[in-house]
Amino acid sequence: MHSKTLSLRTAAICLILCLYNLCSTYPVFAQQASRTVTGKVLDENKQPMPGVAILIVGTTSGGTTDFDGNFTLSVPAGNNELQFSFIGYETVKMPIPANNNIRLQMKPQTMTLDDVVVIGYGTSRKGDLTGAVANVSSKDFNEGMISSPEQLINGKIAGVQIMSNSGSPTAGSTIRIRGGASLNASNDPLIVLDGVPLEIGGISGNNSNFLSLINPNDIESMTVLKDASSTAIYGSRASNGVIIITTKKGADSKLKISFNTTNSLQVRTQTADMLSRGEFINIVNSNGSDAQKALLGTANTDWNDEIYNVAFGTDNNLSFSGKLKNIPYRVSLGYYNQDGILRTDNAERITGNISVSPGFFNNYLKFNVNIKGSLNKNRFANDGAIWAASTYNPTLPVHSGNDAFGGYTEAIDNTGTPVTRGVRNPLGLLRQYKSTSDIKRVIGNADVDYKLHFLPELKFHATVGYDYAEGKGKIYVPEEAAEYATTGGRDFTYGPQINTNRLLTTYLNYNKTFGEFTVDATAGYDYQAWKSSSEKYSELNVAGIEQKSIAASDQRHVLLSYYGRLNLTYDTRYMLTATIRRDGTSRFNKDNRWGTFPSLALAWRISEESFLENWETLSNLKLRGSYGVTGQQDGIGNYNYLPVYTGSQSGAEYQFGNAFYPTYRPEAYASDLKWETTTAWNAGIDFGFFNNRLSGSVDFYTRKTKDLLATVPSPAGTNFDKTILTNVGNVDSHGLEFGLNVTPIDTKNITWDMSFNATWQRMKIQNLSLVKGTAITNTSVGPTIDSYYFQVLSEGYEPYMFYLYHQLYDEKGKPIEGAYADLNDDGEINSDDLYRYKSPSPDWILGFSTSLRYKKWNLGMSFRANIGNYVYNGMAMNTGAWNTMSYNDYQLNNLSSSYLKTGFRERQFLSDYYVENASFLKMDNITLTYNFGKIWNCFNLNASAMVQNVFTVTNYSGVDPEVPNGMDSSFYPRPRIFSLGLGLDF
Repeated sequence: MHSKTLSLRTAAICLILCLYNLCSTYPVFAQQASRTVTGKVLDENKQPMPGVAILIVGTTSGGTTDFDGNFTLSVPAGNNELQFSFIGYETVKMPIPANNNIRLQMKPQTMTLDDVVVIGYGTSRKGDLTGAVANVSSKDFNEGMISSPEQLINGKIAGVQIMSNSGSPTAGSTIRIRGGASLNASNDPLIVLDGVPLEIGGISGNNSNFLSLINPNDIESMTVLKDASSTAIYGSRASNGVIIITTKKGADSKLKISFNTTNSLQVRTQTADMLSRGEFINIVNSNGSDAQKALLGTANTDWNDEIYNVAFGTDNNLSFSGKLKNIPYRVSLGYYNQDGILRTDNAERITGNISVSPGFFNNYLKFNVNIKGSLNKNRFANDGAIWAASTYNPTLPVHSGNDAFGGYTEAIDNTGTPVTRGVRNPLGLLRQYKSTSDIKRVIGNADVDYKLHFLPELKFHATVGYDYAEGKGKIYVPEEAAEYATTGGRDFTYGPQINTNRLLTTYLNYNKTFGEFTVDATAGYDYQAWKSSSEKYSELNVAGIEQKSIAASDQRHVLLSYYGRLNLTYDTRYMLTATIRRDGTSRFNKDNRWGTFPSLALAWRISEESFLENWETLSNLKLRGSYGVTGQQDGIGNYNYLPVYTGSQSGAEYQFGNAFYPTYRPEAYASDLKWETTTAWNAGIDFGFFNNRLSGSVDFYTRKTKDLLATVPSPAGTNFDKTILTNVGNVDSHGLEFGLNVTPIDTKNITWDMSFNATWQRMKIQNLSLVKGTAITNTSVGPTIDSYYFQVLSEGYEPYMFYLYHQLYDEKGKPIEGAYADLNDDGEINSDDLYRYKSPSPDWILGFSTSLRYKKWNLGMSFRANIGNYVYNGMAMNTGAWNTMSYNDYQLNNLSSSYLKTGFRERQFLSDYYVENASFLKMDNITLTYNFGKIWNCFNLNASAMVQNVFTVTNYSGVDPEVPNGMDSSFYPRPRIFSLGLGLDF
């Protein structure tokens, strides 16, 4: 920590001192008697401190220390006190001694306001930030088995919602900062890794979790930029916020070797609430036909026990860091292997990271070179087995006792063929399905910083980055498997898909203090180019017969950017940040290609005002306000503005005589596509009391997104498809964020820290019409069940509201089958009676963390809560009606326990009965750590025990109240994880 502080302090010293020597002058005193005062200023390690600002108290004059920490001042008669100040150190006022010579040792500030935070294209002191920025360092990361970087900060930051998409170790996460700003375009934040903006999306063999290719153990800190003032420096890519990931670098010290290992067992939690074996038999015997009763068996099979298991996982990391011939370096290796609780599910990752940071010419010239490599090997379980285990007949055995279908019990018709639309043996679906993938990724970047010798306050920075990823996979299903009996199995490979991302960033940064003013100006240029290509492949059965062909693909786009930022500070109290960025994208035609994205932010540190200087309990009080415009062009195709023709697939050729010829069909396009833009306002206050032992922030924001990139119905005859991606409509959102950090106890033996955050947010669609003055009432969106949509986009409402019938009930409160409210009073029930009911988005998102240290013990806990989110229980609807028990004459299917309450004969697809309040409180993890200290005078040892996904408190009756898109349909349950960890530092 000290070495990092020194390097940052040294950079600031050189800029300030050279700036002062070249450009700074002080007023000349009137002709009067004066005395010469000399001295030396040292830091906490008794090392000289250059660049310390010295003020003659009672005047506006002073000076700074030189490179050796020395100073000489001419002090007018009658002035007897000097003030010494430096960023990160306590300000000192002291009288001038009789001998006119001072030797001062300064003390570092303990306040977090001077922590350095990585922002876009540079760094800033936390106390100087004008925008809504949150930073989480490695010491505050979530612990345990962490498969992907975003999980490190889940629940830690107000306004940031992170949800794992399922319980599979291969699953990714949905990340939303302030709820997102778009509809059909991407709502994912921009991820910047060591200065390299990463492309949104996945790659063959790992589509859902591209971030998992980065080792979380290599990450030093994560910074989240939320408001437009903070994000506008990234312009067209920042509408949904920015997450800046900074990895660990070499240490300015002797060799340090670190090794840590975490080993875990994962167990299943909640599964779908279906009829027990006894309930199932009673229902069939009471209500079933003789033919249905004959399908009951004598076995007692818990199909969930068959498909789920206790899963082992291990995460091991070894790193070497230090300084070799004055060159700081860090080398790390990581190995992660995690089985899924669903049998045959597995994720394996091998990573390596090399970082070197040489400096030359007294660090006027500095380099930082990083190379990160990873190899992921996945095996994907057939998650259709989850549905099958819920619905398969519990009176049937796992194995049939014969060789048909690999020995698994299957429902067959009179010809011995697996029945159409039949549920397959759950264990057979897993054991007779093998889907594997290999993904390679290398991310490299080289940074250079050069402080001009003739003007050291001016710095030139350049970054060259390259991100290469390659993914391929294989799927095999044997011919005897019932799942693909009609196709003869599957045996084919796909890929390789190759994604490349090339980056060039160059900027100049000027930092100088003019008396009470500090100017920090940045101007730069970016070039970034992406390419994604894949070869044509065919899906074959085990006999080599083509079932389906996938065309080759070559997708490319380029982004050019010019940007500038000015940070202006006066007297440490008044701060201004102005940013402008101009982006050009190849995704729009030349007339709409360029967009301009400005921002402005102001901050006032009230706690520095003289009228509060005697309020000793106040550590910090700052008001912030910002305005900015950001853009959007992610999440859409690269060629949506061009006429594109797609070649026909196998079976869709045109016949001339006895020959068949491939054809080309036109795709829908909008030639006038342009930037989706979001205009945002933010007002915030930062506060701290009792030397920041009580600190926090409150922010209120509003956002207006116009020219939405949305897919909407196309007027008949105007294009080549019934829907089209175009610029249409507006969305407004606003929210309130609150964060609080408290240290109630801080003594030598006991420290207790707590942090709490809360977010309230609202979003409303203002317009979705292609034709001005007309309205589009509803656009169906979201997941479907048997072609039924359950959610809509509607003008004047929140996005993705459920669109359903209002269920009617009898006098006992039991839902009446097929009985819905006639909302428009026209005497009939039809689509005009559908209404918008509730939203999957929560009203409030809450997070709470606490850490209690007693001597060498540390106990940590973290909680999350959502209030006001709703979920459609699709599993209960889809399996909760009598007729779902039997789709054919050869098989019985289990029913949802909801059938006992409803007695429905047919599925009530669009009944609001199945929309449930899914508010929840989750204890995400609890960790107990013990620091053994030095062992055998050789190494430091830490041991920890952890539980993740400890419990969930909710009234929701389904598997999990936190599901993607608000639809619970055969959800892969998130496991409970028990882990033991060891950490050794040599």
